[in-house]
Amino acid sequence: MHGEPIMLVGVGEWGFREMPMEDHFRIAKKFGFKYLEFGIGGGQVGRLPEEPTAKDVEDFVALGREYNIVTPFCCVENDYTLPDAAAHDAMLAKTLQSMRTAKECGATHMRLFAGFTPAAEMTEEIWSRMFDAFRQSEALCEELDMLIAIETHGKIEDLGGGALKHIHTVSTDIESLKRLVAELPPRVGFNYDPGNLKPLADGDASLRLDLINDRINYCHMKDWKRNGDGWTACAIGDDDLDYKPLLDRMTFDGVYQIEYEPLHDVEDGIQRSLDYLNRIVSNVVLTD
Repeated sequence: MHGEPIMLVGVGEWGFREMPMEDHFRIAKKFGFKYLEFGIGGGQVGRLPEEPTAKDVEDFVALGREYNIVTPFCCVENDYTLPDAAAHDAMLAKTLQSMRTAKECGATHMRLFAGFTPAAEMTEEIWSRMFDAFRQSEALCEELDMLIAIETHGKIEDLGGGALKHIHTVSTDIESLKRLVAELPPRVGFNYDPGNLKPLADGDASLRLDLINDRINYCHMKDWKRNGDGWTACAIGDDDLDYKPLLDRMTFDGVYQIEYEPLHDVEDGIQRSLDYLNRIVSNVVLTD
């Protein structure tokens, strides 16, 4: 965002995960968002089913037309670091099929996970399978004229009381992330989520921006605040993560997505996020 250009903001889907799909569009329209993220699978009420029917896709596309909202950003619950080879193959096949469905729904970007095996438990065999999966995924995405964005996301463990523990994966650990950047197909980018990296910063004030700035093709914005021995997700501006220096340095020029995760006050959380952005960025717009 060099030189304070227009900042185009959309809304992520995770805070809507327990709402019927039309509510996602209704809320996005209420705020004036043009860009809405959507998900496939994972067993969430607010996502398309694991294997959508033609009618599911038709109904979804119709919602976009009805509310005049576009849905270029799709996410799935993949894990390309599964230790079991057979489970990995099944995961890859399912993810590739989801990409085809996403394209039918209007997606241009697939938000994928590298996986949730802790970085410390990665073997060369798992690394090799993961890179092969991304090569196959990238080949299909290139054919479909789509881009892959790997989310910077750790493994999450529930500590109770709303507190979550973050554990390094290959998309958060510094040395592992360097390897991803070096060995992934060059078109594969990253969903930069500074909030997810805050609990795993390890003293890196740039929150990995120095490593992936020129590979960012997707962006989520949230924060996490301390909760006992763990962390609880919150809105940007609710805690101490200062987005301004990060935004000032980012070369990404796409849609910045507010991802507010708590379920009990999702609309208020989105509004707080917008209020914060309007305090630190001079020209925030929700449509283009």
